Amino acid sequence: MNKGISKAVIRRMPRYYRYLGELLENGVERISSGELSERMQVTASQIRQDLNNFGGFGQQGYGYNVQFLYDEIGKILGLTEVHNVALFGVGNLGQAIANYVSFEKLPFHMIGLFDVDEKKKGRIVSGIPVMMLDEFEDFNRTHRVDIAVLTLPKDAAMPVAEHLVDLGVRAFWNFAHVDLKVPKGVVVENVHLSESLMQLSYNMTGR
Repeated sequence: MNKGISKAVIRRMPRYYRYLGELLENGVERISSGELSERMQVTASQIRQDLNNFGGFGQQGYGYNVQFLYDEIGKILGLTEVHNVALFGVGNLGQAIANYVSFEKLPFHMIGLFDVDEKKKGRIVSGIPVMMLDEFEDFNRTHRVDIAVLTLPKDAAMPVAEHLVDLGVRAFWNFAHVDLKVPKGVVVENVHLSESLMQLSYNMTGR
């Protein structure tokens, strides 16, 4: 993927994918940038500019073939292959995310749940038994983990992440209240729910 493409464009691509998926479910075969603009509340010119970063995909006078564009954006987002996911920290948030990943219609396969609380060992969440953190090294020898989800306390997140990196994990979906510092070649998506809530609070003030 072109590394010159802005993060703002990349962050809009999942929205396009989601809306196109809804169009497919409703039997829509083609759509113009103007019609897509009305649905997404993004200008038609912005849509065309975003998609032109990856080749355009549209035809003047025809618009976009919904199935083709959906498939192409899926390729851009790396959704053409299954990604194995392991989650660390099986508290309330961790359990909710485990259930979400398992039932969302995306190619992310939850294969392991890990915690340090012995009381949780063997508990079944989304059809998967909870294992102890110190069991992950053996688990990792026989299972390919593409993404680690961290729903851990702030103080635990960085040590666990460092350990997982040492074991070969190269992608993190991080819900811990800390920005992970990882080596080059390891990717992190930080999800700070409190920051999102504070942005909502700011917008409510009408400023």
